[in-house]
Amino acid sequence: MDGLDRAIRDAGAAAYVAYAASADANMRYLTGFRTTDPIVFIRKPGERGTLIVPQMERERAMRESSAAVLTRADAGYFEYLRAGESRWRATAHMIADFAGGPLLVSARFPIALARELESFYPVLVDEGTVEAMRAVKTSGEQDRIRRVQRVAERAMDRAIALIAESRPVRGTLYHGDEPLTSERVRAAMHHLLLDFGCGAADTIVACGPDTALPHHVGSGPLLEGEPIVIDIFPFDAQTGYHADMSRTVVKGEASPEIREMYEAVRDAQHFGASLIRPGAVGAEIYRQVADRFRERGYGTDTEGFTHSLGHGVGLDVHEQPSLGPHGEELVAGNVIAVEPGLYYRGVGGVRLEDMGAVTGGGFERFTRFGMELFV
Repeated sequence: MDGLDRAIRDAGAAAYVAYAASADANMRYLTGFRTTDPIVFIRKPGERGTLIVPQMERERAMRESSAAVLTRADAGYFEYLRAGESRWRATAHMIADFAGGPLLVSARFPIALARELESFYPVLVDEGTVEAMRAVKTSGEQDRIRRVQRVAERAMDRAIALIAESRPVRGTLYHGDEPLTSERVRAAMHHLLLDFGCGAADTIVACGPDTALPHHVGSGPLLEGEPIVIDIFPFDAQTGYHADMSRTVVKGEASPEIREMYEAVRDAQHFGASLIRPGAVGAEIYRQVADRFRERGYGTDTEGFTHSLGHGVGLDVHEQPSLGPHGEELVAGNVIAVEPGLYYRGVGGVRLEDMGAVTGGGFERFTRFGMELFV
């Protein structure tokens, strides 16, 4: 019995129901099917689950998904529409007929559909069962993530090469005859990703004061002697799996504060990774790293180390488990990004992020990219 079967039975439900497009990581995980339009997935205990899709998607769904496949017509959806029911009502009627009893749904389930379903059967909200299943990656899933990571490293190499090749002109970095901007570096990274079947959005190339804000995307010319934080989290367009990595570099001479912050963050990154093993608790690993920062004089409140130490990576770029104040116990098969950072207004920010898997021997680092401040 897997986790979902157990959750269905423990809840006293007849079936688990999902309604979403494959942009929803749970739906992608449960079905293996890619579609831009919402589809229905219903799974009863002991069964592989059934996809209900439009007629035009039937054959493709049968090829791509391990679930059984029905069309909406087969499941009675259009009969309910012809009887005058609304789209939500007809969908609920179709699901209720198929499930035949109380329904277990995720917290992501559409409320409009849930309210219609409640007129047929009780609707029960699941407490993260599928997310917990997704947190433990098979060897095949880990291979998919490694593949994206190799591409991410190529993109990072492209970005850092542009910065290394630049020359300062009155404090601004130039590449060729034009200023080297966050936008130019980001575009170069994204073009390379596309060549390898990957995509990305909101890639961070932030410089100077912008680096004091952890998720500032960055814009405008890059500057000599200032920290440049590059954070890329691409996905494979075919499989949907992500990678995640960050580096901080400086072209020219960095301030003493940035050099000291860099050393502290690099130490924290390696220290945090050394604590990862099955049975370790994410919250405790976070606490030990935060203590290490405090010992070096860095805060952990409104400035300094202001975010969690890391997070799971998979079909979502941020998923379970967490290396934060409320992080869970780690198990073999978790894939985690470890990303300490320090951020100070008027000084700037530094972040370094590697990714790897929890194994019986500790932390198997997927990232194979150097950590050098100066380029």
